[in-house]
Amino acid sequence: MSPDEPETCRLPENAVLAETAEALNRAGLWAYVLDREYRVVYMTDELRRSNGGLIEMVRVPLGAHLFGTDFLDAALGWPTWTLDTARRMFAAMGPWVLADAPGGSEQLRESVDPRLLDMIDRLAPTDRAAALAYKTDGSAMRGKVLYDLNVLVERIRDASGRTVGTNVLFTTAVGMSTIGVAAAIGDLGHFGRMQLVARAERRPAAVLFADLEGSSALARRLSTANYFTLIRRLARAADKCVIDAGGLVGRHAGDGAVAFFLVETAGSESAAARACIEASRALGASLPGVAARSGLQVEDVVLRFGLHWGSNLHVGNISTLGRSEVTALGDEVNQAARIEACARGGRTLASKDLVERLATTDAAALGLDPHQITYTSLGELATTTEKARRDAPTIPVCELPPLTGY
Repeated sequence: MSPDEPETCRLPENAVLAETAEALNRAGLWAYVLDREYRVVYMTDELRRSNGGLIEMVRVPLGAHLFGTDFLDAALGWPTWTLDTARRMFAAMGPWVLADAPGGSEQLRESVDPRLLDMIDRLAPTDRAAALAYKTDGSAMRGKVLYDLNVLVERIRDASGRTVGTNVLFTTAVGMSTIGVAAAIGDLGHFGRMQLVARAERRPAAVLFADLEGSSALARRLSTANYFTLIRRLARAADKCVIDAGGLVGRHAGDGAVAFFLVETAGSESAAARACIEASRALGASLPGVAARSGLQVEDVVLRFGLHWGSNLHVGNISTLGRSEVTALGDEVNQAARIEACARGGRTLASKDLVERLATTDAAALGLDPHQITYTSLGELATTTEKARRDAPTIPVCELPPLTGY
């Protein structure tokens, strides 16, 4: 018995099980399909990907008994499974498994992993119900992080009503209404890009920093409620512009925003640099609308932009009990922040490292000619800050104009 290759599992030979498996996979559900003997004959891509920590689809020992040694050994190598996971599943499904074993508990002992044998004597066979549900704990980081799951187990029957197998489906304990709201306001493409960086790695990327100028004075002038509404509108506008440009939304710190445009998702260094510039321009163009909806003048809502290139960034996703966000570490991130702080007056300052990544066609699309641009060291700008003079004085930057008619 060899593990299945890390592509979509081959469909079961039984036509009804194959039809069920294909439908579950197309629906994007977390599910196993088992045959009459409780052997795993299919595992959906989404469940395999989740068991692989969102990094890869785990290999599956197809044909192994769900509670046998071959499957349990494989599952315990996944970050989502522990021995307690298997024991909770066996406690819930064991009465069905026992009822379906012609040889009763003695036959079951031959199929079940030794780590579960002590549970058999506590099982009582159940009648052949259509479905059962139970609650369990999911786990990540090899049991270090636990979360609640609901599990639905269903009989699979053919046209004659004969039982041919079993479905095991998993959902988070968070209600579908809550998940629906999160999915409705989210972007599927961005979710996919976040999964791509589930494992932190070195990733070249363009970096965008933006910050609201004069925010302290504006916060004093507006009521707290109105200032909060303004910041929420700015955050939504920033995220939309970044996502529309194919970027990854980074952290929101107060009235600022950070974003990353990866080479591996953009397709090239030039495309990533172009996307970064396009996102900054789109966000700048959205500010009059944000100001108008907030009852403010255009000059009240001004953002500074700092754009830089990160050749050696360490980019990854940090997920905790309270949130999930993309972040990056590296000197270039700090340098981008210093560039942004020097862009007073609502300017967009871009580093030479970023601009010179642009290919001729991308530069032309942005209305730029990199060969004609001149640069000034950050420490020589009239608007330089003490931190910029201390940390990044020699970085050459230029001011990017907004695209005509943008």
